[in-house]
Amino acid sequence: MEPLPLTPPVFSILSALVEERTGLHHGLDKRDLLAERASSRALERGLDSLLDYYYLLRYDDPDGGELQQLVEALVVQETFLFRELDQLEVAADLLAERARAAGGARAWSAACATGEEPLSLAMLLAARGALDRVELVATDVSERALARAREGRYGPRALRAAPPRALDPWVERAGDRLVVRRELIERVRWGRLNLLDAEGRRALGRFDVILCRNVLIYFADATARGVVQGLVDRLAPDGALFVGVSESLLRLRLPLECVERGGVFYYRGARP
Repeated sequence: MEPLPLTPPVFSILSALVEERTGLHHGLDKRDLLAERASSRALERGLDSLLDYYYLLRYDDPDGGELQQLVEALVVQETFLFRELDQLEVAADLLAERARAAGGARAWSAACATGEEPLSLAMLLAARGALDRVELVATDVSERALARAREGRYGPRALRAAPPRALDPWVERAGDRLVVRRELIERVRWGRLNLLDAEGRRALGRFDVILCRNVLIYFADATARGVVQGLVDRLAPDGALFVGVSESLLRLRLPLECVERGGVFYYRGARP
């Protein structure tokens, strides 16, 4: 399918609308991607121009259903079990320590994609004997990704970083697929959330650990700054925020403290 023409003016207003509503930033380097995915949606809706599709999104999508369909087409859901394992180990240690000291702890996997991150964290907590004292919350903007997370079925690519025997107590094999045991999946509270939704963030409460990894690269700095501040506001005292190992928050010039533990870096709100 040939994408519909995306002129510079239409690219400008369409990409601005997507960023305004979802935070997803599409610079000129992602113009072709936006044209391809938006064209598919426009043609499915019987439209023959991306300007008409923009008008549909802006003025004739009262419940946001079509915008959600576009988001599903735009977001990249590439992850795997035990990704950036050193970070997950430190997060699990922090949660286990907080659970022992306070009788319980809470963790939030923000932008959890298809669920590999929170399920990996759950397995690590179980290995520490702390899973029953940690509440795990996982959210994503994509309903399609969350449906896959709740199903807990993964292919060989999802296993490429799994430590030997780490999966054994929690998974079954079905051919070349891996199926996570239902009781582990049900230890996670799954829900849809746009990270720009301040009210939705507040409704989740406060957390001892928040993981928002390999997500901020899709946001412009101004949007990322607001999202990170919103995440920090959801941290409990001395709570830890983890971002991807290739991501840095220093450029955002927020009142954050960078903490190192065992060669792993995370952030917390700056102390007075």
